[in-house]
Amino acid sequence: MNRQRYDLADKVVLITGGNGGIGGATARELLRRGARVVIADIDATTPERAATLSPERALGVVADVRNRASLDAAVTQGVERFGRIDVVIANAGLLAKAATLRNTPTADIEATLAVNVTGVANTVAASLEQVIAHQGQVVLISSVFAFINGMGTIPYAMSKAAVEQLGRGLRMELADDRVSVLTAYFSLVQTDMIARGVDEDPVVMELLGTLPKAMLKRIKPADAANAIVDGLEARSTRVVRPGLWRPVSALRGVVGPALDDRFVADRRILDVLVRLDARGSTKPVPINPTPKARKKELA
Repeated sequence: MNRQRYDLADKVVLITGGNGGIGGATARELLRRGARVVIADIDATTPERAATLSPERALGVVADVRNRASLDAAVTQGVERFGRIDVVIANAGLLAKAATLRNTPTADIEATLAVNVTGVANTVAASLEQVIAHQGQVVLISSVFAFINGMGTIPYAMSKAAVEQLGRGLRMELADDRVSVLTAYFSLVQTDMIARGVDEDPVVMELLGTLPKAMLKRIKPADAANAIVDGLEARSTRVVRPGLWRPVSALRGVVGPALDDRFVADRRILDVLVRLDARGSTKPVPINPTPKARKKELA
């Protein structure tokens, strides 16, 4: 694999869920470094929003990652507009409102896995022939929840572990094609998703309050975006932010079980989980909800 600097100037990057949060910040940073972007998002206003970023170098297309055909169409539109796709960033995702597995409806589990696992696989598969043809890159957004305890958000943690495995497998499968695969692991990123799914939930905040403070360090979307784009330029295979999670990831076989043992013996954590279990199920929170969806959440 060629590890020379990957020049993003005039490269074409397709990114899903690119209207806000990590996706939006990444799209802006890519444009700043000279790339062209195809933003695929379920929001009906995506074409107009992309045009405000750059009428010449940004294209917005409406696509649902759960639907492979809509992603095929997004790739086709990107190629028609810019002539190629060099990089695909499978960023779109879903976070279910915190609940114990016992009180998480099957529909919520299915929705999370449909977006976070099937949607990621669809995104990569739809773009792969273009990426291979141009010896480009695949970027997957995993999470520290791929290797730490997922209590209270088990479907999400399951999905991010699956994304990690996708990245490992793709790295091997695409090695002969000179395509590199970057997997990004982030902790709490200060996005609307975290604001709605974490900060506005007093039980979740209480649960977080029982954890070591070092585990709660947050980063801004721009920090995540810079990590991703720096990783692309270096053709890195992984980025981890905040950096304190790197040794935890590297030593997960030791650190993970040790933390689990600590957590299961902590009565404060168990008491919060009891309250979480007692309050029943809630609806999933989309990362980039449309105004209509947001009104329904508030109803």
